[in-house]
Amino acid sequence: MPKDTSIKSVLIIGSGPIVIGQACEFDYAGSQSARSIREEGIEVILINSNPATIMTDPSMADHIYLKPLTTKSIIEILKEHPQIDAVLPTMGGQTALNLCLEAQEKGIWDDFGVRLIGVDVNAINITEDRDQFKDLLKKIGVPTAPAEICTSYLRGKEIAQEFGFPLVIRPSFTLGGTGASIVYKPEDFDRLLTAGLEASPIHEVLIDKALMGWKEYELELLRDKNDNVVIICSIENMDPMGIHTGDSITVAPAMTLSDTTFQKLRDYAILMMRSIGNFAGGCNVQFAVSPDEKEDIVAIEINPRVSRSSALASKATGYPIAKIASKLALGYNLDELQNQITKSTSALFEPTLDYVIVKIPRWNFDKFEGSDRTLGLQMKSVGEVMGIGRSFQEALHKATQSLEIKRNGLGADGKGYTNYEQIIEKLTYASWDRVFVIYDAIAMGIPLSRIHEITKIDMWFLKQYEELHTLEKEIAKYTVATLPKELLLEAKQKGFADRQIAHMMGCMESEVHALRMTMNISRVFKLVDTCAAEFKAKTPYYYSTFEAEIEKADGTRYVDNESVVTDKKKIIVLGSGPNRIGQGIEFDYSCVHGVLASKECGYETIMINCNPETVSTDFDTADKLYFEPVFWEHIYDIIQHEKPEGVIVQLGGQTALKLAEKLSKYGVKIIGTSFDALDLAEDRGRFSDLLTDLKIPFPKFGIAETADEASALADQLDFPLLIRPSYVLGGQGMKIVINKQELEEHVVNLLKTIPGNKLLLDHYLDGAIEAEADAICDADGNVYIIGIMEHIEPCGVHSGDSNATLPPFNLGEFVMQQIKDHTQKIAVALKTVGLINIQFAIKDDTVYIIEANPRASRTVPFIAKAYGEPYVNYATKVMLGHSKVTDFDFNPQLNGFAIKQPVFSFSKFPNVNKALGPEMKSTGESILFIDDLKDDQFYELYSRRKMYLSK
Repeated sequence: MPKDTSIKSVLIIGSGPIVIGQACEFDYAGSQSARSIREEGIEVILINSNPATIMTDPSMADHIYLKPLTTKSIIEILKEHPQIDAVLPTMGGQTALNLCLEAQEKGIWDDFGVRLIGVDVNAINITEDRDQFKDLLKKIGVPTAPAEICTSYLRGKEIAQEFGFPLVIRPSFTLGGTGASIVYKPEDFDRLLTAGLEASPIHEVLIDKALMGWKEYELELLRDKNDNVVIICSIENMDPMGIHTGDSITVAPAMTLSDTTFQKLRDYAILMMRSIGNFAGGCNVQFAVSPDEKEDIVAIEINPRVSRSSALASKATGYPIAKIASKLALGYNLDELQNQITKSTSALFEPTLDYVIVKIPRWNFDKFEGSDRTLGLQMKSVGEVMGIGRSFQEALHKATQSLEIKRNGLGADGKGYTNYEQIIEKLTYASWDRVFVIYDAIAMGIPLSRIHEITKIDMWFLKQYEELHTLEKEIAKYTVATLPKELLLEAKQKGFADRQIAHMMGCMESEVHALRMTMNISRVFKLVDTCAAEFKAKTPYYYSTFEAEIEKADGTRYVDNESVVTDKKKIIVLGSGPNRIGQGIEFDYSCVHGVLASKECGYETIMINCNPETVSTDFDTADKLYFEPVFWEHIYDIIQHEKPEGVIVQLGGQTALKLAEKLSKYGVKIIGTSFDALDLAEDRGRFSDLLTDLKIPFPKFGIAETADEASALADQLDFPLLIRPSYVLGGQGMKIVINKQELEEHVVNLLKTIPGNKLLLDHYLDGAIEAEADAICDADGNVYIIGIMEHIEPCGVHSGDSNATLPPFNLGEFVMQQIKDHTQKIAVALKTVGLINIQFAIKDDTVYIIEANPRASRTVPFIAKAYGEPYVNYATKVMLGHSKVTDFDFNPQLNGFAIKQPVFSFSKFPNVNKALGPEMKSTGESILFIDDLKDDQFYELYSRRKMYLSK
């Protein structure tokens, strides 16, 4: 059945601000969906409250509404656009589904003659209502765990008595495992049941028998109106049942499943999808499988929408699930659509992988002091990375190298745990770093059988780890002069970094790299082609690996490299790696715009990133995508292969910026602001000297490298003091201290975690107003200030956690002029080419400088959305030397004020101190437009501005 021609206009609902459990995978899905529907000549109207995303970029839809995700906003949009025929709610996570259901219950869709596409309301209800779901599975013969629905405290006690412990409590209609828990002991049951009932919007929980230690699998499916179903990807959780899939290390394709059981899972998944309602679109099904020979299967849940896993599956296979699901929602069938990778076969095919992918979550526990760091049914990670390799070991290493937690991979970096009790403790209570601890346990000599008994991780995975450690021990017997070629090749094929191999042999990383070059052991690049090369792929989406040389009949030797280098002028854009607090989706927005602007300037664009949730890693954003760790060795090998004109580092947050020094040292051209200027702004001492020369005021400060120096400085500077490490993002390690004891404690802790760091001690300007400015500057010293924001909270709350108002609401003309003059002077003095963000403290009508960042900042997408101007596009053209600031016709449009509102995920960490300070804690943001300062929402924010300040 071809497209439904009655649909002329579609409303897409977004997922709102980023919170733990719902991150930028929905920005990726929504962006893909909007493009997919517009390709069909259908108008797209989009609602989302998140200013940091590509999804809400004017280029994405015909009309974009940056409004709160409420039924009130929906009604306003439907009145404004009576032509809307249909609503697609499956691209915005649980937030969009819940809003869609609320509008359905209130009769809003019927009132405006709008129909739901892509999902069936009955399907949502059946899958979310635990009781209905259980009854359905019983009816269609799919096994489930013993479970009972509970809506009261008393009923819960009866169920617990009947089932015995351990038990799992799962609230209905929640996201990311909110309120879910495992109960091991009767004395914890009352408290956890109450928490579960309160977390569910309908005060209902499912209590089921805990399948602890069972293996967990997910299948990603697509289904069309004709009941054609394809299974896009099978995903195996390395962590067994008991840890939320969002916090689990996952592997695709499934590794330890017998073919018979896999076929059963397929049959069950298809049966479930066909029985939950009459809809066309994407679906995610989760199963538990018993770890014995019987391989008993139990269905856990089904989500009739795109999910975190479908973003992962799309990137793992190259099959764009959200794009195809949107076409199916419009009435197409799978056999009528084109395979997006080959462009010559149909979309009714199941991808075949000739590689392995490993996803590892990224946590931010350091931001939540006192938080429970063990992993369980409630998701706690803020982002994720994905590694692609020819083997599980290579993919696992690449994923660990992508995490940016100062590790070079598994083991062989001198940072492993060596305390037996600590290792056993971390294995017993699943810890965020368990992926590394398993290696440490093997290195210590703890038998695999014991590790398996504690963790219930399948023995196959543990043996893979053991092989890596055996190889490490073997290499350690050699030196650079004696290491055999086959051992070095094996280490590279298993994913060990040059740094790790150097650590094993006690030499320099550069020596291992040089040895590789002399032995002709170089990275080769392979296509992600969805069909194991059975058909020719047209998409330039690559990963790296190492191969043994092939010898031809004439004796010449070569390795097969599928990435063909063109003779076009090229620009590489470095991505921002995994999402984390302090570096989120706003840098993905900047990278995508950097790529698009570079294309407009006639360059071939190359993207390097390892985050599966983002638009920057979509296979058709850049001309070429390398899905690789943003890790020196990988980047340098790609640069050597592609030979670009230069690399853009100022759009990928601190991740890309940290590589600027090495790029500069190795003679790679940095596009835009030079490394020296970037370093000058980061080096607190050099920067303060510059401000002194420019006669620009800044708080009294001093630099300390030891606790003694800090103590001596405190006598000169007066408390309260603000302590700031150099070269960090998101206020990491920043704190206000009010006495010598606090000072000493904090400095000692900081130097333990960031050894050798220069610490800046500022006199903290108590009660000051904080403001910030973003600007674009070109090589001729032309500066255009794109926006000045005033923070509602006082100075001392991190800018990422503050409500920021654009334009300022109570800064006088004299103060505004100082901000403009300082911005102009600093941008020029730093020889900025591109973007710069400067933060100010205002006290007694004097404007002091807190810091300057010559790069894209968190606020640039917010200002671009508020003023309706593509500032990152302009800034990229300036960086490339293609345009001057004076070439652009700036015309910002904003009536009233725009407020950037931070959003927190404290609900995941109930016992954490929620006070705000110089270290950032928010996970996302929304935008609020108000006409004037009399607005109730502004009044409420202003009245509470000092409430949360912590010292």
